[in-house]
Amino acid sequence: MATVGYAGVYRRAMGATPEIYFAKQIDNSRLVKVSDPARSREMRLFVGSLVMLFMMVMVYAWQHYRAIEYGYDNEILRVQRDSLVEANRQLNLEQASLQQPERIDELARQMGLQAPVAGQVVRMEPTDTNDSSTPVMARVAAVSVISAAQ
Repeated sequence: MATVGYAGVYRRAMGATPEIYFAKQIDNSRLVKVSDPARSREMRLFVGSLVMLFMMVMVYAWQHYRAIEYGYDNEILRVQRDSLVEANRQLNLEQASLQQPERIDELARQMGLQAPVAGQVVRMEPTDTNDSSTPVMARVAAVSVISAAQ
């Protein structure tokens, strides 16, 4: 089978002689690949290097991802802490306002309670503690008893 190649057509147009190409079938089935130990060692080294590079990139990416995640967690915890500090401040202010003596006195008067009159409060001073024959109401420094009849 004779064919005229592209170069032949171009040269014919230029005035040169035509080139003829013959198709030839080449049978490579009997060829045996000879293993090259140097080439296989180079390939193993190359693949090992790529694996190491991939592992290093993955470790870096994992650390970077974890650092970003820890940053988000820290920010969430900081916001929670700030809200808890504000709630604590509000509760302390409310506690202080609820413990005002004027407010307590006003609420007691609204419920019909009255302040004790003179002589209604009897302070019990501790007597000699070594004397076990006298009864002792309590063992504290100062105890007040309010009598209802006066």
